[in-house]
Amino acid sequence: MPEWIQRAYELLVSHTADTTDGIPRARAQELLVAHEEFSEDAADAEYAIERLLSRGWLYEVDEELRITDRDR
Repeated sequence: MPEWIQRAYELLVSHTADTTDGIPRARAQELLVAHEEFSEDAADAEYAIERLLSRGWLYEVDEELRITDRDR
């Protein structure tokens, strides 16, 4: 998986570190777009999220993203 997508994962993990709950998908996109390491293009954020979902790094429940394995 590309490094920038792995970095997106790390960022999402850091924002959910204090909870077992997930993060709303829309909020995850906002975080990625706002972060200095990422493009301001919402399509790039959505692509990263989709890749993480398809690879099993994230899963989704009621439009909320959850971390599959925090030890990755």
